[in-house]
Amino acid sequence: MRKSDLPKIIGIIPALRKPTVSPLYDDEWVAIETIIDERIVRIIVPELKRSGAEGIIEYPLNKVVP
Repeated sequence: MRKSDLPKIIGIIPALRKPTVSPLYDDEWVAIETIIDERIVRIIVPELKRSGAEGIIEYPLNKVVP
């Protein structure tokens, strides 16, 4: 996603603490990783896309130890 969309996206996605934000080769773009309950994912994906998120990847999680 574009770095300029980061504040909007961070305001939408839940996280245990804060999401991981990684810079990409193009300085205008970042990648975000977070753990989200699968029931919530279905609700927020459309809002994330409207807010500029793209390339959303969902994969199963075995365990979270907070």
